[in-house]
Amino acid sequence: MSASRRSGTTDELGPDEPEQPERSGDDGPVGPDGTDLLAALLDGMDAALCAFDGDGVVTHWNREAERILGWSAAEAVGRHGFAGWAVREADAEEIEGRLTAAMHAPGRQVHEFALLTKVGGRVLVRTQSAAVRGPDGKPAGLYCAFSEVHAQIDLERSIALSEALFDDASWGVVLVDADLRPAVVNAHAARALGTGRTAVLGRPLGELLTRGVEELENALTHVLAEGAPPAPAELWVGVRTPEGEKRRCWRSGFLRLASPLAEEPVPLGVGWIFQDVTEAKQGEQEASLLRFRANQLHRAARAAVECEDPAEAATVHLDFALAGFADHALVDRVMGQTAADVEGAGPARLMRVAATPSGGPGPSALTGHAGLPVRYGDAHPALQCVARAGSVRAGVGSVAAGEAREWARARQWPDDTVYALSAVLRSRGRTLGVVTFLRGAGRTAFERSDAIYAEDVAVRIATALDLADLTATERTDGH
Repeated sequence: MSASRRSGTTDELGPDEPEQPERSGDDGPVGPDGTDLLAALLDGMDAALCAFDGDGVVTHWNREAERILGWSAAEAVGRHGFAGWAVREADAEEIEGRLTAAMHAPGRQVHEFALLTKVGGRVLVRTQSAAVRGPDGKPAGLYCAFSEVHAQIDLERSIALSEALFDDASWGVVLVDADLRPAVVNAHAARALGTGRTAVLGRPLGELLTRGVEELENALTHVLAEGAPPAPAELWVGVRTPEGEKRRCWRSGFLRLASPLAEEPVPLGVGWIFQDVTEAKQGEQEASLLRFRANQLHRAARAAVECEDPAEAATVHLDFALAGFADHALVDRVMGQTAADVEGAGPARLMRVAATPSGGPGPSALTGHAGLPVRYGDAHPALQCVARAGSVRAGVGSVAAGEAREWARARQWPDDTVYALSAVLRSRGRTLGVVTFLRGAGRTAFERSDAIYAEDVAVRIATALDLADLTATERTDGH
């Protein structure tokens, strides 16, 4: 318990106060007097505090001072200075000189020196000392607040870290309150969100992001309830920009923030730290996709060489290419002009020779035995592909489901088709036909990298079909 010296009617550290008469129970409840209130305040302080009167006698000593040095208030109050008990005799003169100087200096004075514990150990403390003035304005004493240097340094480091994170950090830092709204945002995070630091505060996350809001809010809610996850999470989000929506991948770490002043942990919110890893993730995805597709081409080639019929080898290439790439695939041959280049020869007629089943999974099947042309319109992507001798991409766009089905039916494709990619089949300088890959609504549109892969597959299919033609010709000539 902290204590103060109570000799006489006047406190050496303050002005004279008249004696307060005791109030009876009829006058209302009796509250704490000034001394009791002062003792309670001193005991509740986080810093150690002692005070001296004008003669250098200890008048106050709180619980934190007792915790640090081990001397109780009863043992400390009434002693003259620190010499011989709280400091070594060799250091006493210097330390008391600093304290005395602080009594006559304006403002607070900060010093560091070693104090002795009750068990004989030494503790390096940082002190803030200032004069306590009497009614006449002259120094009547001195108070000295002190804390262990390492604790003070830890506090300063925490403050410095906090300021650095919100000023110069190369990561996005957002403090989210318990209502899942940003309370503090650093400059990096504001740039990543495409807005200013103050414009973000207090807004729902749904107003800041177009995609990934549910995943982010779920993560924040989990952290508030359960604590920080053991590893960072990678979240794909959509950010509004003047150029439109941009998809970004943010590697995010989360920390639950609790008040250090409460007896029980009270969540103040979540600290969200993130770094943009979009380019690295896209690079990893592209590299993984390239490895998979190269492996598929290799496996298809190994399987195709075991086929006696070259036309069957063409369907093998088609089946291997379909895995993870498209939902359906069609192979159409140019009719009547297989021996010459069709470029510049007018609209071509195409005949279906192979297709994947549209009703469910299964291997591609050879068709076209009747030799009938496919009813394609003049602007059909397959015909455009043959005419250009290059790849053609097509998509239904943003339309209703009924219009999307009509769009697919008009092009002789399965009803669930929304994206198409046609690649020309060429071998020995001739256009043999076209292979068309089709995707449903559950997939993304074909991109340029997809067209390159489709062209690689088309080369292999064209080679197999050309070999089938040569084999058929040899059989005919042999007869």
